[in-house]
Amino acid sequence: MDNIPLSVLFGILIFLIILSAFFSSSETGLMTLNRYRLRHMARSGHAGALRAQKLLERPDRLIGLILLGNNFVNILASALTTVIAFRMGGETGIAIGAGLLTLVVLIFAEVTPKTLAALHPERIAFPAAFVYGPLLWLLYPLVWGINLIANALLKLIGVQPGEGSATALSQEELRTVVMEAGAMIPKRHQGMLLNILDLEKVTVEDIMVPRTEIHGIDLEDDWSTIVRQITGSSYTRIPVYRDSIDNVLGFIHLRRVLPLLLNNKLDCEALKGLVREALYIPENTPLNRQLLNFQRARRRVGLVVDEYGDIKGLATLEDILEEVVGEFTTDPAALIKDYTPQKDGSYLVNGSVSVRELNRTLNMTLPANGPRTLNGRVLEYLENIPEAGTSLLLNGYPVEIVQTHNNLVKTLRVYTKRRQKTQTTETT
Repeated sequence: MDNIPLSVLFGILIFLIILSAFFSSSETGLMTLNRYRLRHMARSGHAGALRAQKLLERPDRLIGLILLGNNFVNILASALTTVIAFRMGGETGIAIGAGLLTLVVLIFAEVTPKTLAALHPERIAFPAAFVYGPLLWLLYPLVWGINLIANALLKLIGVQPGEGSATALSQEELRTVVMEAGAMIPKRHQGMLLNILDLEKVTVEDIMVPRTEIHGIDLEDDWSTIVRQITGSSYTRIPVYRDSIDNVLGFIHLRRVLPLLLNNKLDCEALKGLVREALYIPENTPLNRQLLNFQRARRRVGLVVDEYGDIKGLATLEDILEEVVGEFTTDPAALIKDYTPQKDGSYLVNGSVSVRELNRTLNMTLPANGPRTLNGRVLEYLENIPEAGTSLLLNGYPVEIVQTHNNLVKTLRVYTKRRQKTQTTETT
């Protein structure tokens, strides 16, 4: 070693520091790769991504290989620095050399390359994967022995080496990914994806049409009334019953009924022959499951029943889809009837509208748990039947009772701007 010129020793030392920087940066780059982007690139045939994915299938071997190379290079650099420092300054130079090497390794072989790799992992990891593949094959016996000892030590402290390797996202993690996608996913599409994730939290009871608002054909009515209902209906599928909706026979599709009506072949018996048996839906069925049930049964509408089998309402495929994409099948006339804008910025709202629909239509944030309709929410809050002119705050939103009928709140004036105080009720 004494016969080797200092210039050669310095050259070898610089090369070792570069190798150390390579091992440090590639370790950070490979470990911080976005696993989902890596899978996408690998499926697209990216050579570097394919090699990196294969290496990351066994991270224990990859880490063992990187640390083996990094520690070997650093120890060799330390020994070489000792020789150079002793030749240049004797025993005093050894201490100075150790301090300088520590500073150089920290800056040029650790902090700087690892920061670069953390900021641009793909630019570092993919080229490194081409080096680590052959290197792992060459040093496999040594890496295997190191991993064997390390895994045995992990098992002694109760840690299984295979734990934590799953990369599946939970629902909340996926929600965070969608919300942080920024400009990569349009705002409206973000909302649709989040609504899909929320489908299992919403039941058919939350989106159903209440039984009091179900429009159907009563076979006990006179024939002229039935014909007017058929020709004037805004729906394509209509329930058919006797006396009340509790005695429902099924549904008819107007596409099958109208040709008979136009050819004067439709009568009560022909109408009953077109009835298709109703699909019944338990009230607590989550929307994601009911969507699959509709698809499996090839149906678009069903009757919602409670635990006693009593009919509570009606749910359609369109209602579920609107929970994802927003309103798109709503009859404009019905919308105007339920929400009438006023000059002061408020809205006259039908008390029978659902809280979820109100939030979606007027961009409000009333709690969706509890009573399903605005009328029910007001009655729960006041605990009595209010008189016209009663004012209150629902979750910070000013609401005024405009009209009541019997035991129902028919019309309310709703202000969509919240106030700070949320527990005020007054009667004027």
